Amino acid sequence: MAERSRAADVDAELVRVVDGWDDVLGTLSIDTPDTATNFILNRWLLYQTRACRLFARAGFYQAGGAYGFRDQLQDVMALMVAAPFEARAHIVRASAHQFQQGDVLHWWHPPSGRGVRTRFADDRVFLPFAVAHYVTTTGDASVLDETTPFIEGPPVPEQREDLYLQPESSPESATVYEHCARALDASLDVGSHGLPLMHGGDWNDGMNHVGIEGRGESVWLGWFLCATLRDFIPVAMQRGDAVRAARWQRQIEALRRALDRHAWDGAWYRRAYFDDGTPLGSAYGTECRIDSIAQSWATISGAANPERAHQAMNAVSEYLVKRGDDLVLLFTPPFNVGIPDPGYIKGYLPGVRENGAQYTHAAAWCVIAYAMQGDGDRAYELFTMLNPINHASTRGGAYRYKVEPYVVAGDVYSEPPHVGRGGWSWYTGAAGWLYRAGVEFILGIRVHAASVEITPCIPHDWAAYTVRYRRGGATYIIRIDNPDRISTGEVAISVDGNRIAGNRFDAIDDGREHRVDVVLRKAEAVVEERAEREAQVAGTRR
Repeated sequence: MAERSRAADVDAELVRVVDGWDDVLGTLSIDTPDTATNFILNRWLLYQTRACRLFARAGFYQAGGAYGFRDQLQDVMALMVAAPFEARAHIVRASAHQFQQGDVLHWWHPPSGRGVRTRFADDRVFLPFAVAHYVTTTGDASVLDETTPFIEGPPVPEQREDLYLQPESSPESATVYEHCARALDASLDVGSHGLPLMHGGDWNDGMNHVGIEGRGESVWLGWFLCATLRDFIPVAMQRGDAVRAARWQRQIEALRRALDRHAWDGAWYRRAYFDDGTPLGSAYGTECRIDSIAQSWATISGAANPERAHQAMNAVSEYLVKRGDDLVLLFTPPFNVGIPDPGYIKGYLPGVRENGAQYTHAAAWCVIAYAMQGDGDRAYELFTMLNPINHASTRGGAYRYKVEPYVVAGDVYSEPPHVGRGGWSWYTGAAGWLYRAGVEFILGIRVHAASVEITPCIPHDWAAYTVRYRRGGATYIIRIDNPDRISTGEVAISVDGNRIAGNRFDAIDDGREHRVDVVLRKAEAVVEERAEREAQVAGTRR
């Protein structure tokens, strides 16, 4: 009897677990003309993000179990529609690992909280970046009023790059909003070119010596700050924090001027400036002449001159997209023997991981940038290159790739004799970003609180695709037709046969199934149709 009871309990638990996963992974499903796209966007990318990055925080190549401050904040951005409760919980968790001075633990281990305090300049900015996206996507502004303590600990010694410590809980607490605001306020210092100081590194941890003396500057961080300040200023205004909002707006304008004047290299954007003023990511250099993230974020931030931003992404296509090898490189050429010394990135062999390989996390940003520029063909071309299913779709490809075809690899090697070999699989933030690139920027499905925005940027030869979005007990079956065979344009939306103005429709949980018909049309055709309707209305009134 006891054995039967235990077996019944196990069966019930299995059903509970399976139902729980289905509830999250089944929130949104797609059906496009490409089978490989359907496989990876339906369940697999979110599974990798949630199971490996958020729950286990470990993989075959990294078994640490730590939370990375910037890492998991980016991961939960992909879960804000399917598992908003988990995204919210992690935002609150991360806010409690910030020092009073505004900087944060680069990573920490639960349950002790022991972690590393560093000089990285970008970690803290990811908190307001993720919070702004959470509020926009879910409509839940109450997270801003959650209160968490700061932490206290000794500063990083002058002669050290980091400090492993057991922080103590501070008697001072603050709302999540104040944690975010303090992070931004601590990130406004600039160097001689008016660009953000890089200190111990930015998103590319391996470039930890570029600004270690306190004078080096990051071009990428300039774009990232512009994007984060832009998105967080409305949050500040809604809370009546006009003084900070005005200061942050002035900072955006100053950064835009500095980036326009000092970041442009003639055909693309530089990556950074070393402490001694030497530019990194310049055509005049011998290594890392062009770096992808300085180009992609020029577009993502919305802060760049549009003509230069397009030219920069054209340079990415020319120099960093290796079509014969199906690779999208982080930068080229790799670091090897040149000076000044960028940091521990040179410890990787040329063409491995961050050192000039395909670093898939950054490559997903290139997909987003092309989509934001309206180039659906190039955005999707890169997406198919990054899709691991395509790397192992043939016997020869599988032998070359060598890692799992159902999860994203953090890097793919770019130098002989290992060109095309997958590197750090499972544990990579690329899974969440590739999911967002596919769903939000190519398929163009973006949830805003109680509405859904549709802004496709697809390959021009797609005739149609379907997205099923479940909101509580309601299901919205969204079919997008592309009769003109274009990549992007205006959309005409009908919900249950009723025409809706604009590119959004209300999505409420009413327990019913709804049919959403969307037609993608050339912008000029929509303008003509609108003019005809207005003329007909005017004629009727007369």
